[in-house]
Amino acid sequence: MRIVFAFVLLIGVGLAGAAAYLAQQTFSELESDLAQARRNNVPSIELVGVAVATRELTFGSFLKPSDVKLIGWPKDNVPAGAFTDLERLLGGEGAEPRAILITMVKDEPVLPHKVTIFGQDAGVRSRLAPGMRAFTININISTGVSGFLQPNDRVDVYWTGSDGGTTITRLILEGVRLIAVDQVENSDISRTIMARTVTVEVSPQTVAELTQAQQTGRLTLSLRGAEDDVETGVFQVDQTDIIGNEIIAVEAKPICTLRTRKGAEVVVVEVPCPED
Repeated sequence: MRIVFAFVLLIGVGLAGAAAYLAQQTFSELESDLAQARRNNVPSIELVGVAVATRELTFGSFLKPSDVKLIGWPKDNVPAGAFTDLERLLGGEGAEPRAILITMVKDEPVLPHKVTIFGQDAGVRSRLAPGMRAFTININISTGVSGFLQPNDRVDVYWTGSDGGTTITRLILEGVRLIAVDQVENSDISRTIMARTVTVEVSPQTVAELTQAQQTGRLTLSLRGAEDDVETGVFQVDQTDIIGNEIIAVEAKPICTLRTRKGAEVVVVEVPCPED
C-alpha cells in the first residue's frame, strides 16, 4: 500500500513540474511577443538638418562657414525659420557674410532674426539697450584720449566751461559705454583710430544734459580700465585749485633818479642806487 502511495506522489510531482515548465515557457513567449508588438507600434522619429552655432557667436561679428554646422533635429519640432540648408544661410560662392545681431551660444539654432542679410553689418541701433539712446560727442586728439578709444570702452566725461565768470572743469558722467568710434562699431579692431566723434549709450535725460554741455563748453573724455567700476562722484575744479590763491608779498625795489636842468626843462633819469 505504501509503495502505491509513493508511486502516485512521485507521478503528481512530475506532472506539476512539467506544468510549471510549460507555463514559464508560455509566459516567456508571450512577453517576447508583446515586446515585439510594442516595438512595431512605436513610430520612428524623422530628423532634418538644422544649422546651429559651433561656438559662441558674439554681436557684431561676421558669420563664417566654420561657425555653423547641421545637426539632426526632430522634424515636428524644428524652430520657425530655422536654416535647414547651409547655402541659404551662408550664401553661394562670393556672397558677402552676414553679421550677428544676437549673441548665440554653442549648439544654439541660427534663426533669421539673429543675423543680418548678406553684406549688412549689425548697426548701432542693435547695440542699444532698451530705453537707451545714442548720442554723438565731438572730440579731437586732446579731448579723445589720443586715439586709444575703441567701441565698448567705458569713459568718464568732463565739461569745461564758464561758471559765473570763472572757468571750471566738472566731472558730469562716469562709466559711459562707447558704441561707436567715428563710423567703427566693431571692438575687435587692431588699428589706432584718430577719431573725430564717438557715439555713447545714455538715457534720454542725459542726451539733453550732454547737448547743453556741448553747446556751452568743451567735453573731454577719460578712458576707464577694463574692470574699473568705481564711482568717484561729481566734482569740479577751477584755476585756484591748480595754482592756489596764496598771496605772496614781493618787496619793492628802490628807484633812484637823477634830476638835471637844461634851461627851463628838468630832466629826470633813473640811475643805479648806491649800495648801502
